[in-house]
Amino acid sequence: MQPADAPYDGFADTFAREAAVSPYNAHYDRPTVLGLLGDVNGLRILDGGCGPGLYLSELAARGADTVGIDQSADMVRLARERLGSLAQIRRHDLDAPLTWAADSSFDIVLLALVLHYTHDRVRTLTEIARVLRPDGRIIISTSHPTADWLADGGSYFDTRHVEESWSGGMTHRYWRQPLQAWFDEFTAAGLAVDRLVEHRPAHSMVLHHPTAYEKLAHQPGFIAFQLHKSPGAPDLRPDQS
Repeated sequence: MQPADAPYDGFADTFAREAAVSPYNAHYDRPTVLGLLGDVNGLRILDGGCGPGLYLSELAARGADTVGIDQSADMVRLARERLGSLAQIRRHDLDAPLTWAADSSFDIVLLALVLHYTHDRVRTLTEIARVLRPDGRIIISTSHPTADWLADGGSYFDTRHVEESWSGGMTHRYWRQPLQAWFDEFTAAGLAVDRLVEHRPAHSMVLHHPTAYEKLAHQPGFIAFQLHKSPGAPDLRPDQS
């Protein structure tokens, strides 16, 4: 069964053009997360929520064996155009089981700015853990809980969906929650955090986006986690019936 239409369908081309050069993507998230990934030569990596393939192209150039998935048919099209034979790209919704992937088949799973779109993060992470090798890593980036609180208002401890209107008419709907709730969900999925990184803007942002640099140099925008399977974690894989 194919995924339902995704929010990015119809906006993928615009997003791809902007994300290639934008302050939050090109000079903030990608430098931070690629630094956290480190040497990926020879590793098999699943990019869950690959978008137009910007991460995939970087990882393939660094010698990784890459597989990309995205809910959006338009994003899948763009990623295939960008990568050609350098990566396997398939349309898949992270809320659905990875029935096409074998147990322990990936060294790294990358979830860059995508987990906050899923409906059940524990279920998704449990399935991600199934396809991760015993010594593998999961790299997650998402909006910083403090940034979400400052943008959305209310209490820092609120947990709810937030909707924002983006350029071009796209509605951006994501989940916000405090930091402790993220850790609670990781633990519930049988995962433990190796590293926590609060993004800092790359120096290149000063040259291209000085206003964004001034903001992000003084207050958090995104946060990243590196996770591994907890030893002896119970088998919590979701029902795939």
